[in-house]
This record gives sequence, C-alpha cells and structure tokens, in this order.
Amino acid sequence: MANPLSPAPEGWHTVTPRIVVSGAREFIEFLKNVFGATAEYQRAAPTVVGIGDSLIIVSETETRKARPAFLYVYVEDADATYQQAIAAGARSVEEPFDTPYGDRRGMVEDSWGNTWQIATTGGA
Repeated sequence: MANPLSPAPEGWHTVTPRIVVSGAREFIEFLKNVFGATAEYQRAAPTVVGIGDSLIIVSETETRKARPAFLYVYVEDADATYQQAIAAGARSVEEPFDTPYGDRRGMVEDSWGNTWQIATTGGA
C-alpha cells in the first residue's frame, strides 16, 4: 500500500536518481562490487538498484544519451569503500579525509563518468 503522504510507491523516496550509461550490466556489477548494491539487470526495462536504504534507476543508452550523476553515498567505512572503488576501476578524485562538518569523505569517478562522494559520518 502506498504511503498516503507521498505520491511515490512504497519503499521509494520522492526523488529517485536515474543514471543512463552505455554498458548498464557492467555498471550494475560495479555498484554491487563497490557498494554492495542489490539488483538484477533488466535488459528490456530500467533496472532498480538498491544501495543501503536508497534506490536508483539504471538505464542503458539505447533510447537516451548518457546521463552521469554526482552522488553522495554514506557507507560503513569510507576508506575501505574508496579502496574497493579504485580496485574496481574508478579514478581517484579526492583521497578520504576528515571534513570540517564531521564526515570522513573521499571521491572517485567511475568508468561511466559518474562521481561518487563516499562518506562515513562522524569521521574515522
């Protein structure tokens, strides 16, 4: 049953990022390897990907041009996840550091042009 206070389906948030990439199947595998994402690639439809308590929609570039994203993702261990992203082929943009607002955060760019700020709240 849908939340009567939200126009979104149950389990969804009002705003849901959608990323369009060439090589959606491989991109979804990257998300699984780096962020522990849950998803089963859908060839004939957009794939709904779960990362933590959030959802994103991933589509192939068959009918749309690529639409990369800039996303801030909270994880259990920013340093470990940053290293997983690098090992999975992402390029370092910013090594993890302690921000003045209390997050420990690093930043990578994946092979599809998406930028991921990877953070753990409260510092290291």
